[in-house]
Amino acid sequence: MDPLHLRSAGTSLLISFDSGEAEVIHWGADLGTELPDLDILAGPVGNSSVDARVPATLLPQASSSWRGRPALRGHRIGEGTAGNDFSSRLRVTSAAGGDTSATIEQADADTGISVSTSLQLHPGGLLELRHTVTNNGTTPFQVDELATVLPVAPDAVELLDLTGRWCRERHPQRRPIQQGTWVRTGRHGRTGHDSSLLFAAGSKGFGNRHGKVWATHLAWSGNHEQFADTLGDGRTMIGGSELLGPAEVILEPGSSYTTPALFAAYSGRGLDGITEAFYSWFRSRPHHVLPPLSTGGTARKHRPVVLNTWEAVYFDHNLETLIELADSAADLGVERFVLDDGWFRGRRDDHAGLGDWYVDETLWPNGLTPLIDAVTSRGMEFGLWVEPEMVNLDSDVARAHPDWIASPSALPHKDGGRLPLEWRNQHVMDLVNPEAWQYVFDRISTLLSENAISYLKWDQNRDLVEHGHAGRPSVHEQTLAAYRLFDELRKAHPDVEIESCSSGGGRVDLGILERTNRVWASDCNDALERQTIQRWTGAVVPPELVGSHIGPTTSHTTARTHDLSFRAITALFGHFGMEWDVRSVQGKEREELRRVVGLYKEHRDLIHSGRPVHADVPDDAFQLHGVLAAEPAAEGTTAALLAFVSMHTSAAEAPGRFVLPGLDAGRTYRVEAIFPAPGDSDYAHTFTQVQPPAWLADGATAGGKFLGEVGLPMPMLNPEHALLLKVTAA
Repeated sequence: MDPLHLRSAGTSLLISFDSGEAEVIHWGADLGTELPDLDILAGPVGNSSVDARVPATLLPQASSSWRGRPALRGHRIGEGTAGNDFSSRLRVTSAAGGDTSATIEQADADTGISVSTSLQLHPGGLLELRHTVTNNGTTPFQVDELATVLPVAPDAVELLDLTGRWCRERHPQRRPIQQGTWVRTGRHGRTGHDSSLLFAAGSKGFGNRHGKVWATHLAWSGNHEQFADTLGDGRTMIGGSELLGPAEVILEPGSSYTTPALFAAYSGRGLDGITEAFYSWFRSRPHHVLPPLSTGGTARKHRPVVLNTWEAVYFDHNLETLIELADSAADLGVERFVLDDGWFRGRRDDHAGLGDWYVDETLWPNGLTPLIDAVTSRGMEFGLWVEPEMVNLDSDVARAHPDWIASPSALPHKDGGRLPLEWRNQHVMDLVNPEAWQYVFDRISTLLSENAISYLKWDQNRDLVEHGHAGRPSVHEQTLAAYRLFDELRKAHPDVEIESCSSGGGRVDLGILERTNRVWASDCNDALERQTIQRWTGAVVPPELVGSHIGPTTSHTTARTHDLSFRAITALFGHFGMEWDVRSVQGKEREELRRVVGLYKEHRDLIHSGRPVHADVPDDAFQLHGVLAAEPAAEGTTAALLAFVSMHTSAAEAPGRFVLPGLDAGRTYRVEAIFPAPGDSDYAHTFTQVQPPAWLADGATAGGKFLGEVGLPMPMLNPEHALLLKVTAA
């Protein structure tokens, strides 16, 4: 059987079948069209080892003496066969593919198990991989794990993944790759605030713009594991799998289980190359950004400026106040007004009302229509907060249907069944129960049908610990039921956009992003925290899908105080908005805020279509990041928008010169500092220098090669301040 060689965007995936298995010979830099006879790669067999060469395959298995983590774990559970067929000897029966896609079939007649693997190497170089296991036997087969894995090259010696907590999501951590298995486990029943959005192995010292990097992402919103598995012979596999609970997936004869997709990218030029591969895939989707089923899946529109009401009014819903807020928002140029938590029956705080998805008649005697009319008449879309997957015990639906609450017990709690501990005073609606699922669908669909709602902020505020249905673990089924809920609502209401919020950034993954139009990166609007949160969310998710808002001067979650310019520049590099009582913003500050809204509108097409750039800066007190035009900018047009950021005080007396990477070496550019500007209220707070760099007042003109190799001296900024730079093609 001839090898398969998939090639795209500087990446090759080469698979050989000489061993009878699907052996991954190479995943990395493009190998070109001419390949040698792969027999030259047959390596030695060591002492005190199996008397055969052990291949690194798409499905590592113990039957080939793979002593690392096997891809498939499972066994028979039928009467008299329990525990049987625990180790399959899968061999390739067919393989078909072209330049960028392939399907590989493997089977073991003795155990009655077969696995089909689909591979797609997308135009930007992102690889999509998934397995489907089928039970061809005559008794049930329990799947305990089916992992998707890929080998990395020997020069991958460092591992970077992400961790965090509520309001501090997606912070990087690095470690050397050593013998053994490094496992990141998520048992939250959702993606998790501590989940690693990116799992990357790389050459020594790899950075934003240099080094080789191999990275994976598991597109799944439930329990999961991501891992690097290194054998004693130095070979390393990276990948991930759904983390299945006891007996969550039992295959009856003839039935199948398909893994979540593993997305994988290779870059020979650092992490920014990985990010470009993900962005290319996202932006090529026909439904990207919009849910435009009604327009054939091809429509695009600007990402609207958002005002969310949470940090403006919290639970204090008053029509007069909200109309005043809408007036103020429209005056600033807001294009979408989102009413947050507190609008439905019994909801005065977070102790009651979840599940009763009816407009509260005592607060809204005429329904939401007066507010919606006020918002839409001012030229804004209307959005609404919901949390359909959760329920308070103090709610009409919980009192009427206690059996709709997810529980580890077989009995409803009214009959003595035990509930998990409360989390933010709430429990989980058991969407595996068809009646509960239908109720939730009907209520949300009715809200959308009866009101001119263009956008749902869809929250999910708790982990699914001890999550069960009818006495059995059911995170797997709950995740699929939630996906189906999103899918069916989108079909019924194709012009409604949906945001995935989960206590902020607790459900950010490519599984949920196939069904939503943006994610809320974090409940923290503190600009200092957001610099790191957004940088690493943006390692995978493009900025047009990442909600990024200006919060109040003093942060709700950290009590830090920041000038408007720092908060605004931070929020610009995402889907921009405000979460703030903007009625209180007056005078010069209001004019500056209006100007910031104008800056976003002027540059959002570039921000939401361009290539990401993060300079490699040795001093972690500073960051230089931004976006470059996807194509060479025409003369006089903006070629890049960059932010120079002072994160904290530096040991250096001055920042020194910073290169502006990624510009065309043969072009000439003009670099200007455009915000904050002299005369702005916090301009004097931003700078600490006695004498600024010579170019700062009037800009600088230089070639792309010069700017990329020599750079420009950056001004001395006070900590927790930023400067917005505009680069124009001359």
